[in-house]
Amino acid sequence: MIINESKFNAHWQNKQLSELGSFRRGKSKHRPRNDPKLFENGSFPLVQTGEVKDANLFIRKHNANYNEFGLAQSQIWQANTLCITIAANIAETSLLGYPMCFPDSVVGFNAYPEKSSELFMHYVFTYIREAIQNSASGSIQDNINIEYLTGLKFKIPEKDYQDKIVSVLSTLDKKIELNNRINAELEAMAKTLYDYWFVQFDFPFDFAQGKPAANGKPYKSSGGKMFYNPTLKREIPEGWEWKPIEKLIDVRDGTHDSPKPSESGQYLITSKHLKDSGIDFADAYLISDEDFEAVNKRSKVDEGDFLLSMIGTIGLSQWIMKIETPFAIKNIGLFKTSQSPDWADYIFSSVTSDIGKFYLKQNQSTGTSQPYVTLGTLRSIPIIIPPDFIFQSFTEKVRPLHKAINVNVWESQKLSQIRDWLLPMLMNGQVTVK
Repeated sequence: MIINESKFNAHWQNKQLSELGSFRRGKSKHRPRNDPKLFENGSFPLVQTGEVKDANLFIRKHNANYNEFGLAQSQIWQANTLCITIAANIAETSLLGYPMCFPDSVVGFNAYPEKSSELFMHYVFTYIREAIQNSASGSIQDNINIEYLTGLKFKIPEKDYQDKIVSVLSTLDKKIELNNRINAELEAMAKTLYDYWFVQFDFPFDFAQGKPAANGKPYKSSGGKMFYNPTLKREIPEGWEWKPIEKLIDVRDGTHDSPKPSESGQYLITSKHLKDSGIDFADAYLISDEDFEAVNKRSKVDEGDFLLSMIGTIGLSQWIMKIETPFAIKNIGLFKTSQSPDWADYIFSSVTSDIGKFYLKQNQSTGTSQPYVTLGTLRSIPIIIPPDFIFQSFTEKVRPLHKAINVNVWESQKLSQIRDWLLPMLMNGQVTVK
């Protein structure tokens, strides 16, 4: 079976994917794979299947490093190697942004330069991913093997036309990547300001006047009075208080129901559809209009609300400043900052700060295949209440950053939709590139 065969690409050649380059399985011989001896004082980057799935085009960050012992039972793959997952999140692909190791649950592809490219193969697998996943579903743990990959057949155009297809699609993806990198810088700026003012408590303070001031000295490091709060288990400035977040805004969660999938209707997203670059509607579930109305009464998302993953990657967030596609949520915390816009920037910064994430981690529940946090935990997140001047000054500084981030997120989502619309038509020859 040739997956992309159509009347529009009859002149393209039938090829096995193995004719376009070499497929080699990653290495991770040591068991257990999470043995601390593999990682202590490590410096050799290791990418896992989840990081392949979460990347847009290139993998530019990783969470674990092998040491010399870890490297000895694995190997380093060069930048631009295409990673293809064959277990858990199967048939997900992205390219290495720099040299990394990866385990045997990932296959590396390196193209024969005269035949194809890693980027073209990335788009081939993006096109056939759903078909591969459907063929593998139903096993105890969905997986495929390297023989399956190399045996797949595809209609392949000449190399120069492959490059034209890649140019169109990668232009969109590279703009999305640029937006992500800009947002990472903007987020770092907002986080640094929050940490400086509300973790280190070095907000500007005029000690002569005894009040906050734009040109004042750093409060704590200049001798500002602090006291230990036993509930928060840390020092905060004298006279400050805290409240659970539910005293400031309404906090909800998504539907507990599991509506039946539908061929048409409205979107239902879960925690796995929250991405750094926005909401992945391409993989979201469709539910009937009737089911949508029922679940959305419980968890209606308005412009200005923000969402927080409650399971899996706990704490992953998106601030929904613009809604073009109505959607319902499941396994997602809903923070109704649309009802209290003055608090929105400060509360979002507090919940997504390192301290906010630490609180969620310390209070997560187990007992299922993945850790999760309850609605009660979300509602009890402690929020420090600063004096009005500091609160207003912080909001004025970070709101432009948050708005710029959301403009980029919205643009990236539109670009993703255009890419996903073009991809199948380019791959079956229905749309041509001059």
